[in-house]
Amino acid sequence: MSAGVPPRAAVERLPVRADLADVEPYGAPQLDVPVRLNTNETADLPPAGYLDEVARRITGLELNRYPDRPHRELRAALARRLGLSADQVWAANGSNEILQQLLQAYGGPERRAVYVRPGYSMYPELCRTSLTPAVEVDLDDDFQLTPEVAQAVAAQDPDLVLVPSPNNPVGTPVGHDAIRVVHDTTRALVVVDEAYVEFGAPEASVLDLLAHLPRLVIVRTFSKAFRLAGLRLGYLAAATWVVDDVEKVRLPYHLDAVKQVAGLVALEQEADFLGHRQQVADERDRVAASLTAMDGVEVWPSAANFLLFRTAVDDLFARLLDQGVLVRDFSSKPRLTGCLRVTIGTPDENDAFLAALRHALA
Repeated sequence: MSAGVPPRAAVERLPVRADLADVEPYGAPQLDVPVRLNTNETADLPPAGYLDEVARRITGLELNRYPDRPHRELRAALARRLGLSADQVWAANGSNEILQQLLQAYGGPERRAVYVRPGYSMYPELCRTSLTPAVEVDLDDDFQLTPEVAQAVAAQDPDLVLVPSPNNPVGTPVGHDAIRVVHDTTRALVVVDEAYVEFGAPEASVLDLLAHLPRLVIVRTFSKAFRLAGLRLGYLAAATWVVDDVEKVRLPYHLDAVKQVAGLVALEQEADFLGHRQQVADERDRVAASLTAMDGVEVWPSAANFLLFRTAVDDLFARLLDQGVLVRDFSSKPRLTGCLRVTIGTPDENDAFLAALRHALA
């Protein structure tokens, strides 16, 4: 010990960072109930034969060696799917890690992020852990990102803008005009989170805008329409300089060899993976029509695999849970008083939810 420096008192633990002291770990409840419709997973299993093919290829891996660090083969396959070059694509452990890497690269204490409200509840968590100051901007009364809301975003002079499209938890896609306004009236990296885009019309994606908006980044995942939530694989599409910058903050060998193989096989079997989307859309519309027909229930139109709805019953979440149906409770969130979100499950699960809701409302 240096001379003149008094010894510190012995402590049993080092306190966590001050801004994390009162933080609860993020995550939706994982409860063992008959009907789980709270995390927007896809009810259908991966296609028959997928796991067999993944297992066959894994047997040829040299797991004593590190994986291909830039995951070239997976990026090339993603680029072919998107009609881009491989150096415009980057993958990571779920879309959340992609968002984290973007905030690590372009956020931080001297930068500012803006996200919309209502919006994905992970955005403030990612901003906090990356030490990025953040500002919320409210969507309009119909929970839409209008050009007027886009102007309010621009007024914050952000470095990053985080926009879910379709919106989570609302389910509505964001119009291209609004994204153009956000991009063209700011200097920000405009991150459009398209986690659920495959459930809607193809034209809802802003992929075609990449060639015209240099600071646009699109983030997607294999967890939703590709029904591989357990795989934890996400990716981005952007200008090449974005990929170059994200590589500066990625961990060494962040994407393991098994995951790279599993992603490649999923892309090869894309038609089989995504063949269930019409069934999901049909079930979503059926459940929405049933909700609309119920007295005292307001439901928002959705282009995703979930529905946001509102009632005046304060303890509706608990009433549904008592009947073995787990949904996501947003009723305490700003602007979402009385709102719950239900994932579209199998027809039987959806019927169980509707029956439980009718009973709870009665």
